[in-house]
Amino acid sequence: MMTTEPFQLSDHDRALLPTDDDVQFYQEHGWYLSKKLLTDDEVDTLVEASERFYAGHRDRTLPVRPPRLAYWEPEKGDVHRHNDYIFYEDDTIRRILSKPLIGAVAARIAETSQIRLWNSTLIYKPPRPEDEGNIVPWHFDRHYWQTCTSDEMLTAFIPFHDCDEEMGTITMVDGSHRWKEIGGNDATTKHFAERDRSELDEMLEENAAFNNVTVRKVPVVIPKGHISFHHCRTYHGSGLNRSDRPRRAISFHLQDRTNQWRPFEISTGERVVYNNDVLVRKDANGNPDYADPDFCPVLWQEQA
Repeated sequence: MMTTEPFQLSDHDRALLPTDDDVQFYQEHGWYLSKKLLTDDEVDTLVEASERFYAGHRDRTLPVRPPRLAYWEPEKGDVHRHNDYIFYEDDTIRRILSKPLIGAVAARIAETSQIRLWNSTLIYKPPRPEDEGNIVPWHFDRHYWQTCTSDEMLTAFIPFHDCDEEMGTITMVDGSHRWKEIGGNDATTKHFAERDRSELDEMLEENAAFNNVTVRKVPVVIPKGHISFHHCRTYHGSGLNRSDRPRRAISFHLQDRTNQWRPFEISTGERVVYNNDVLVRKDANGNPDYADPDFCPVLWQEQA
């Protein structure tokens, strides 16, 4: 579906790349707010495509259902919606998010020569300030990606409108990607939706104390067309949507060139299986291939 043919940037695109200071900021703080990478028309098209998707449109569907798939369906009602693999299932969204500039920005701040897709999730947070199910508790993505070899993966959070604190924008724990962790346990491999929020709050405070640092929470106010990037070890979360309209976004998870599959066992000896593992092709050794062009296509590659 995607190729690794030369990726080109226009002069206009190059002017939107992170500066050296921006790269340093990301490396020090664990997050970065981009310049305007998507046009208003592109963002509006994402909204339209998401509404068609919620109404039942699919350009293709997953060949099998992964074990921990997040997948809102209409019968679940007006709740916090998550739909994994939106990049795979919707061609309009795929076309816009394949824009080389997005991958080029990610590659520059992560200091890698190639960016591949890891996963993508369409998100809809309804304006229901009374529903604590809309709160995303503190977590970092690397916990769920234990079958990955890389510690430099990252996520692009792409709202479909101006996104501020009132809407429950993404909030970073500044510099937390540089912390040493007390130590994981079996529970850390579970998605935050499968865990108690108070337990996750406690984990954040314990890790901050272990590193002798104060937790500094930074809500990222994101203008329409701009994208917030964060490191896979940066603690983040989001609050209630207190506005009068839904918060719409995509979490666009990305892998750097070095990332590959590795076996990872919990204390019972059971191997962790990430959703991609049952979808991607097998490599020469029969293991999941995280460079599968159908599910993990190359989004940006520097030319020799």
